Formats: sequence, structure tokens, C-alpha cells
Amino acid sequence: MPKISDKGIAMPESPIRKLQPFADKAIKTGKQIYYLNIGQPDIKTPEKALKAVKESDIEILSYSPSQGFHSYLEKLIKYYRNNGIHIEESEIIVTTGGSEALAFAMGSITDFGDEVIIPEPFYANYNGFATAYGVTVRPVTSKLEDNFALPPLSEFEANITSKTKAILLCNPGNPTGYLYTKEEIEAIADLALKHDLYVIADEVYREFTYDGASHNSIMNVERLKNHAIMVDSVSKRFSMCGARIGCLVSKNTDVMKTAMKFAQARLSPPTLAQIASEAALDVDEKYFENVNAEYTQRRNTLVEGLKQIDGVNVAEPKGAFYCVAELPVENTEDFAQWLLEKFEHGGKTIMVAPASGFYSTPQTGLNQIRIAYVLEENSLKESIRLLELALKKYKA
Repeated sequence: MPKISDKGIAMPESPIRKLQPFADKAIKTGKQIYYLNIGQPDIKTPEKALKAVKESDIEILSYSPSQGFHSYLEKLIKYYRNNGIHIEESEIIVTTGGSEALAFAMGSITDFGDEVIIPEPFYANYNGFATAYGVTVRPVTSKLEDNFALPPLSEFEANITSKTKAILLCNPGNPTGYLYTKEEIEAIADLALKHDLYVIADEVYREFTYDGASHNSIMNVERLKNHAIMVDSVSKRFSMCGARIGCLVSKNTDVMKTAMKFAQARLSPPTLAQIASEAALDVDEKYFENVNAEYTQRRNTLVEGLKQIDGVNVAEPKGAFYCVAELPVENTEDFAQWLLEKFEHGGKTIMVAPASGFYSTPQTGLNQIRIAYVLEENSLKESIRLLELALKKYKA
């Protein structure tokens, strides 16, 4: 039998999705599952987006330009301008989700054997993209007791080698919900310039900031003009995960010319999804105010509830819709599987994401989970109750 590639063998499983077979079996036994493991919002997709697709008069579903439709690019430029980010059409490429934008960034700036520094825990698929492009992740560990704030710059510098090409940030963070301060972004900018590194910023949760805090985009650091690369997506912003539309943004002309080669190789981003995304940009600002108010309430409900459970520690997120909690168990991967296979109360159980899969450092985060507070408040309250009952039974 022909051999599978070493790269394919090394490709990590998703910590978010790999427990799905156990969930499928649990459902077949009649269990009701509260899904806290995946960032699929239950917020309704804007009606304007759905209506635009339903009412499109397309007779041939053809390719779009590799860069994306001109009309959508214009709308994006206006959207970013309204958010204080000034870019031109040549500085943006529409991608098939934020994932493809990350892949384009990796492909454009790294060679096999290069290294990227990432504060951990981080979005698990960063490991996958790095593996696919033969890149080594150099993690710098942030800590729950510090609310997952940016680690000291000395720890970043200790990981910089001749092969280091970039620092990758998720802001606000997945899985931590941490929102980087202006001072932290400026510090990363200084470090990148000192060592001539790129800064890739995954900013897909830009709208989701709480307690009066503001998002600080890497694109607004003027001195990083030739070093900054931004990744974005409509998936969370408009509750359109299935649209698979994102974008790559940079003022570095060489980066964008190179990324366009990758864009041309995959032909074009989805046509109907761009139509939906373009229409979504017309939603009233009230949409985001209402969504933020909803997520703020959910965050408060979740964090306050978790703090009441004996032995549970939780970091308080300032953005996105995730939090990382530390449980009084040795291995949350075993616990998460047990929840689906062995636990139920009133025919109900929960599904969580073991946090170890969000770390690159081995044997780290083994007693942590990531929770996505994408369920309505009553479901969150029931999930917290189930978690407390499960921990008591698991430890007994």
C-alpha cells in the first residue's frame, strides 16, 4: 500500500471536532447535548444577507475574480474605514473563510523550516496551518492567573532565531477571549521592527468587545505598514460560519502580490457567499449593539456560574465569545469523553473542548477546557448545572 505523507501523519486532529463521534453515539442513545465546544453562534444571520441570495437573478453561477467582486471589495473598504482602518482595494483579497487567509499568509511569508511565534493557548488550527506549510510553531505561554495577558517580551525574544518569520496574534483571542491592549500591540510592533518580523493578526472577533474596552487593530500601527498582515472573516461577525468568506489585508505590496498567486491558484472565493456578505455589511449598527449586549450577558452568566463551582478557576474574557476554565480533574480530554459516554442527568449532558489542543507545548493545559458561550442564557445556566453535577460524579 502506498505510504501516507509524513506531513499528513503529523497533521493534528481538531480538539474541537475530534470528540464528535462520541457525541453522535450519545445522540443515538437519546441524550440531549449542550454544545459548548464549537464557536457556532446561535444568533440569527442578518435577514439582508439571506434575502440577497434568495433574490439574486444569477442565471450562470460563474467564477468571481480571484481577488473577489469589486462591489464587495468597495463595501469592505468602507466598513474598515468606519472602523478606523484605511486601506485601498489593492491591499485586500477576499478568501474562502479566515482559514484560507491564514493559509495564504503562511504560504506567502514562510519557507519549509521557518518559525512563527504564537502566544498560547491559541486557535488550534494554527498548528494545522503550520504543519501544512512545514513551519515550526514557537509557543510563548500565557497564563490563566494573568487572565492570558501578553507574556513578557523577553519570552518572545528568547524564541527568536534566524528562522523566525512572524509573530501571530488572535485579537480578541480564541480560545481565551483576551483583548490585547493598545500598549501590548505597540510592544509587539516594536519587537517586530527590532527583529524585522511580520505580525499576522487574526481579528475576526473585532466587534465583540466588552466592558467599554476597544479593539486595537494591527493595521492602525503606522510604523508597521510593511510588516502587518490582517486576517478577517464574516463567520462570527454576522453569524455566517457556513458562508466561508474572509479576507487577507496588508499594505505590503510584495505580500499581496504573492498572496494573489495563491488566490489565482484556487481560482475564486464563493460567488453566492460574497453576495450574502456584501449585503450583510449594510446592517444597522444596532445589530452589533444588540449582539454585544447579548454576549455580554452570556459571558457574565457563564463566568459567574463557573466561579460558584468548587475547584473551578476561570479567566474573564474581554472579547470574542470564549473562555478557558481550569477544572479539578487531571485530564480534561478523558473528562470530555466521559461526559458524552458515561454521564447524563435527566437525559442531558454537555460537550466541551479540551484545552490541551490549543497549546503547542506538550503536557500543557491538560486540566483546562475551552467553553464557547454561543448558547442562549437558559441553556448556559443548565450547562453550568450539568458541569457541576458531572464534576461531583466524576471525582466520586
